Amino acid sequence: MTTSAPAIELKGISKSFGPVQANKDISMSVARGTIHGIVGENGAGKSTLMSILYGFYKADRGEIWINGKLTPIPDSQSAIRAGIGMVHQHFKLVENFTVVENVILGAEDGAMLRPSIAKARKLLTELSEEYGLKVDPDAVIEDLSVGHQQRVEILKQLYRHADILILDEPTGVLTPAEADQLFRILERLKAEGKTIILITHKLREIMEITDTVSVMRRGEMTNTVKTAETSPPELAEMMVGRKVLLQVDKTPATPSDVVLSVEDLRVSRGGVERVKGISFQIRRGEILGIAGVAGNGQTELLEVLGGMIAASGGRVTLFGDPIDITGKHANGQTRRARGIGHVPEDRQTEGLIMPFEAWENVAFGYHKDARFNSGPLMDHAAMKADCVDKMARYDVRPPNPRLPARNFSGGNQQKIVVAREMDRAPELLLIGQPTRGVDIGAIEFIHKQIIALRDQGKAILLVSVELDEIMGLSDRIAVMFDGHIMGERLPDQTDQNELGLMMAGVTETEGAA
Repeated sequence: MTTSAPAIELKGISKSFGPVQANKDISMSVARGTIHGIVGENGAGKSTLMSILYGFYKADRGEIWINGKLTPIPDSQSAIRAGIGMVHQHFKLVENFTVVENVILGAEDGAMLRPSIAKARKLLTELSEEYGLKVDPDAVIEDLSVGHQQRVEILKQLYRHADILILDEPTGVLTPAEADQLFRILERLKAEGKTIILITHKLREIMEITDTVSVMRRGEMTNTVKTAETSPPELAEMMVGRKVLLQVDKTPATPSDVVLSVEDLRVSRGGVERVKGISFQIRRGEILGIAGVAGNGQTELLEVLGGMIAASGGRVTLFGDPIDITGKHANGQTRRARGIGHVPEDRQTEGLIMPFEAWENVAFGYHKDARFNSGPLMDHAAMKADCVDKMARYDVRPPNPRLPARNFSGGNQQKIVVAREMDRAPELLLIGQPTRGVDIGAIEFIHKQIIALRDQGKAILLVSVELDEIMGLSDRIAVMFDGHIMGERLPDQTDQNELGLMMAGVTETEGAA
């Protein structure tokens, strides 16, 4: 092995999925002991390229060199043996297994699992304390919040001592403070000689943590620059091919009548009270942003209002008329009939049926509309035409209504859900993590659509872990911690430090003590 050899060299990598060419003759070099960023629009081929490096996909053509040695990687076990670990954008966890069982899966010490589990539990506890990624080793994955599942994925790679670590949108469910903590971990790993590849849409992260950044566009590698020699606007323009507005542009809100009123709402899940007697109102023409670390009741709040789960107490009204929150007559269909749109936090499990085609997913929830029905039969041609129209206007790539949802990139899956729920201009829009895993150009577009709805006099409840997004879009900000609303602020009268303290459960009184 040559000491000066790059940790990773990709030479002429190409990969197609049917008629769609995801990667086109890509070559890239990553120096050992560095943090190398990869940026690009949704569908640019970033995740596909890294999935090839990890053995999740096999390239049609090209070579992979690891530490100066040609290294075929036909599967993920080969990648692990080569010292490569990957944290995927969409988690690769077995939901009915515990945390410790997921961590040792595929890395057991032998046929007897008990010693492996005992060893892993001890090491997981040490890693959790060392890196501040606390999670119960014996918790079942399906009972954990999205944020805690992300921690498990990171811990899994730390447990396996990967020399090359690929992270695909690792901070999508983390607060800025948690992301900063992750960056400190990555810097420590880099100092130990580890090589890290970071795929992210967040240009702040690229500028803060990476040494070098490569730009991908429409399946090709178009540029590689030293991070210190570029800027967010320049990277955004390289990614999209045009200048991009990186800040939300909006006029002051002019709220009027109360649309949604929530009084003493309580929600329990798994025998644990997740929402603990919260009250708030949203008026026409305003955006109420809910800030908070994932797992503090925001998910349950959205799900009750969207008709997905039942509340255990409280009262909710829409334009003064009660909404059923008991579960007896509550469902997304009845909510939509009353003018409520819902973009759920988890697009894959709650927003889409992954094996179904795009046109079917775009019609879901609205399939009883008169324009989609001809007598007793649904008009599939009308549904497909509607999907084609939405794909064009929301820039879904590839614009193929017959493609199953699972074959779109994460960001394009999000665009499908956003197009379905926002295009009908609902009176009340419930929107969770609207730009999770979405590229910079699409973020700009989605933000403009949200502001346009507000300016049409619609009411919007926005839940996001991105404080930049909350502060940029919201007219009022409420902070949730442990099922409570810790307080409410106006965006121009607060900052990320104050909101971060409230998100950690520190009240104004405690902060001043």
